[in-house]
Amino acid sequence: MQASASEPKPRLLSLDVFRGATVAAMILVNNPGSWSNIYAPLEHAKWNGCTPTDLIFPFFLFIVGISIAYALSGKKSRPEEHSAAIKSITIRSLKLFGLGLILALFPIVYFDKFGEVDVWDQIVMRFSGVRIMGVLQRIGIVFFIAGIIFIKAKPKTIAWTAGSLLVIYYLLMTFVPVPGVGYANLEPETNLGAWIDRLILTTDHLWKQSKTWDPEGLLGTIPAVATGLLGTLCGTWMKKPMDNALKITWLFVFAAFGIAAGLVWDLFFPINKSLWTSSFVLYTAGLGSAFFAVLYWLIDVQGYKRYTTPFVAFGVNAITAFFLSGILVKTLSLIKLKDAAGKLINLQSYFYNTCIVPFFSPLNASLVYAIVWVLCFMALMMYMYKKKIIIKV
Repeated sequence: MQASASEPKPRLLSLDVFRGATVAAMILVNNPGSWSNIYAPLEHAKWNGCTPTDLIFPFFLFIVGISIAYALSGKKSRPEEHSAAIKSITIRSLKLFGLGLILALFPIVYFDKFGEVDVWDQIVMRFSGVRIMGVLQRIGIVFFIAGIIFIKAKPKTIAWTAGSLLVIYYLLMTFVPVPGVGYANLEPETNLGAWIDRLILTTDHLWKQSKTWDPEGLLGTIPAVATGLLGTLCGTWMKKPMDNALKITWLFVFAAFGIAAGLVWDLFFPINKSLWTSSFVLYTAGLGSAFFAVLYWLIDVQGYKRYTTPFVAFGVNAITAFFLSGILVKTLSLIKLKDAAGKLINLQSYFYNTCIVPFFSPLNASLVYAIVWVLCFMALMMYMYKKKIIIKV
């Protein structure tokens, strides 16, 4: 990562707000005070279906696609710069994937176990059981594939590619028999994606909460790339030299089509975030297009910018905010204190139980803790933004 204190280039403010709001929401839902007390909209759907929380990650990948179009359109139009652009895309993708692995590995060594386990043995154990896929890893892969396709393909080809990926994924998931099961299915542990993850990644490197399947698994990355490609089409459209009203109108047309197509496909290929189903891609891309259209109209066209600064601050350092949030959560869990009963608990739980739980109902206490967490990071991001510190990944 590189820190820059120079004057940033002009940016599309609504896109930064969209990205910042998405990352702030991601931090909010990832850090409740108690996982046993969460308001329903702040939880993922148990399996099929879509809650507001399920929109956060696809929105971010959709934004990645829009950003690709804005950042790489100039190089796309100059074939002599394609090699340099692909090199830059590759390096950034590897950085994102690497940050995801660091987040999964952290802490590599548990200092309170020095006397019990050799340090080198601890490191070996951490690597032998690290989750290979994850949020940042999927972002890196989607950025890499969508970026190269954007550089090399025309918009019509990109649209056909995205549609083909969704159809191919649908056919694989619903028609290919799963080895050891004997039939195609969409259940958590027995679908084709889960089988492929166990075969290639092995159970040691899957999502620890399940150990048998991974919500950011390998096969599900295929439709996730389609999410990014749809974002590039949105960004390409927004860069066209035309009247803003016409741009926004067609964004809403695209939104309506995506939502409707997703709901129709949901009838026989259910909307499912964990599987990243094709219906989920269309439905969330449609909602993302509508949300972006509203923000663009309000902020960049009508000029309503008064309350946007906190979200812009999150938006320009989005990956930094997400990464540091994950690192800090794990760091606080390493610091142990004794509570009033003499029980040893981590610093995060101590703060929650002492400063928040006594004053609110269980659901509200959990929510207040998550909001405090977001506000703390908002203060940090605001400071960095005012100092013009943008950490580029």
